[in-house]
Amino acid sequence: MKLIEALKIAQRTDAGTTPALQVFLACGFSALHLRTFLTAHLRVRRPEIRPEVSVGLFGDLAGNLERLESSSVGAAVIVLEWADLDARLGIRSLGGWHPAHIQDVVRSAEAVATRLKRAVEVISRKVTTVICTPTLPLPPAFITKPRELGLEEARLHRIVASLSESLSQIPKVRIVNQQKLAECSSPADRYDVRSDLQAGFPYTLHHASVLGELLSGLVETRSPMKAIITDLDDTLWSGIVGDDGVDGISWSLDSHSQMHGVYQQFLSSLASAGVLIGVASKNEKDTVSAAFRRQDLMLSPDDIYPFEVHWSRKSESVGRILKTWNIGEDAVVFIDDNPAEIAEVQAAFPNILCRQFHRDDPRSVWLLLNELRELFGKSEISTEDTLRSKSIRESAVWRDEKNLDGNAVEDFFRSADPRIVLDYGRSYDDKRALELVNKTNQFNLNGKRYGHSEWRTFFDNPNAFLLTATYEDKFGALGKIAVLMGTASAGTIHVHTWVMSCRAFSRRIEHQILRYLFEECGAQQITFEFQPTPRNGPLQDFFVGLLGGHLSNPLMLARTAFFAAAPPLFHRVEVNSHV
Repeated sequence: MKLIEALKIAQRTDAGTTPALQVFLACGFSALHLRTFLTAHLRVRRPEIRPEVSVGLFGDLAGNLERLESSSVGAAVIVLEWADLDARLGIRSLGGWHPAHIQDVVRSAEAVATRLKRAVEVISRKVTTVICTPTLPLPPAFITKPRELGLEEARLHRIVASLSESLSQIPKVRIVNQQKLAECSSPADRYDVRSDLQAGFPYTLHHASVLGELLSGLVETRSPMKAIITDLDDTLWSGIVGDDGVDGISWSLDSHSQMHGVYQQFLSSLASAGVLIGVASKNEKDTVSAAFRRQDLMLSPDDIYPFEVHWSRKSESVGRILKTWNIGEDAVVFIDDNPAEIAEVQAAFPNILCRQFHRDDPRSVWLLLNELRELFGKSEISTEDTLRSKSIRESAVWRDEKNLDGNAVEDFFRSADPRIVLDYGRSYDDKRALELVNKTNQFNLNGKRYGHSEWRTFFDNPNAFLLTATYEDKFGALGKIAVLMGTASAGTIHVHTWVMSCRAFSRRIEHQILRYLFEECGAQQITFEFQPTPRNGPLQDFFVGLLGGHLSNPLMLARTAFFAAAPPLFHRVEVNSHV
């Protein structure tokens, strides 16, 4: 992004009012253009939000953090450079490069790093905190040649590495990956010496733009994609299993097909993190089954569901996989080596992200895996992630329930031994709840998404509450699958947001949630901030079943109307109240 473009975006005024995202940018140098680029990139990522970036005092990074009142901001962005650890590691302060002084510089840097760590620990308890460790070169203050790493330089790098390791273990802290930064901004082209001396701003414009983009992406993270549909022949392995035989396909160095094996282990890693992996292949089922019995395969058949293996069009396979998963096509990546197959799938599902597996180009595969990491990456693996694939397999029995009639339906519900744990309180630290709200589409009251600051601000209202539901039955556990946010006063509950994972459909969990609000919370009437979206048809069907006819905004549901329309409920319900 060019500076003139960033200025136009940052200074743009919008009609009406938009929510403000308060960001505190802490750096020891003059924020100048970095502040502009950060504001612009935040606005590009979240056009509906008006970012307001404030800065602290020049030359006092640690003090700025210690003085920060975290309740006044939605996010803190900390950009650390060597001169913040000790002014003698910059060129705006003279004195201290004598060999006898360097050891003291190292000791000082270690003390400042400890001070910064304490400050970050305090701030991150309340707000998302994004940190970038030094991006500029150390000054030529050492007796060794530039090509040789000296002891004191190594100690300084160790201090920063130790600080990064400690901070990375704090839940609300996100650290810029220096390897990714180096890919986008060459280390040799980052430092503007003249600007540093004249204005106290040490970055070239290109480096400031790149850094602003990476920082904004950590302040406002996008929900990861959910699933990959992959081809087999010349994609998951090298060769055509139907022609070459099970023993003729390969994924090894000796066979010059190592990148297929790398792809397999990458998919296995994604599967363990909760990403759904499906197969769409034109093949014979028995042949593919035999291939997956090979002991040297890096991807277990247990990591894949479903297998669509037949001779029909790939788009038909993709359609059936999406129906089985019950997720939108825009959350899925389709990977195949054949451009014609990709074009056919893309024409049928224009919102699927299609990528070609270039089997003869190892660098292309390497870049593809890095792109997939960007699309599917997450800060941590939740319990729900580990349950996702298994629960989708087991949900087949609930899909079959739709074919039952009369008393058989009720008998099925009873025999499933369903159990719901409801958590009612005001805590905004529930990361899984925020994740569900921001990635759920089909059972979603209005499609509203929340940044971390908006999420926290909602609970500043003393009447606000958060209700979550965790579910399991004899077929397995689904984890936390529903979130409802609202305000309660004088017998009336107003629901601002309500989402439920598609994995929990058809189990009457939504009815049990409303029953709790009416019976346990004493509501006589519930209003809902309903908005139809192109994808929340299941939620609309649910309300039509309760209310009938046209759905308006807001929706209003009376206690008597609910109990007249609700089906029998057989869940064992446990309530944890945190009010």
